Amino acid sequence: MKTVWLAVSFLFLIACGCKHSPSTPVRALTPQEAAGKQVFVNQCSSCHYADSDKGLYGPGLQGLFRKPYLTSGMAASDTRVRAVILHGWAMMPPMGNTMSEQQFEELMAYLHTL
Repeated sequence: MKTVWLAVSFLFLIACGCKHSPSTPVRALTPQEAAGKQVFVNQCSSCHYADSDKGLYGPGLQGLFRKPYLTSGMAASDTRVRAVILHGWAMMPPMGNTMSEQQFEELMAYLHTL
């Protein structure tokens, strides 16, 4: 039964054109990046996909730092991404008060793996 479920799920992903593979395998993440992935799951995944460039409520973040520009048209740089996360932008709420500085640095490290 599990094999049938996996096969059906795989066919669905192919049919809808979904990308479902992270840029960096979980086992290849450093401890800081792995902690950042957990911050992402807890704080960001309700609005953003990490493994797709398609949007959920916010833009998909796959390849975030490999792109020259964010969806806002701003440069995809640490400075801009930090500012958007901390202070918000358009529909993105400010997240600066929702995590510690260490969690924020872990999140940034993880975002660089996407």
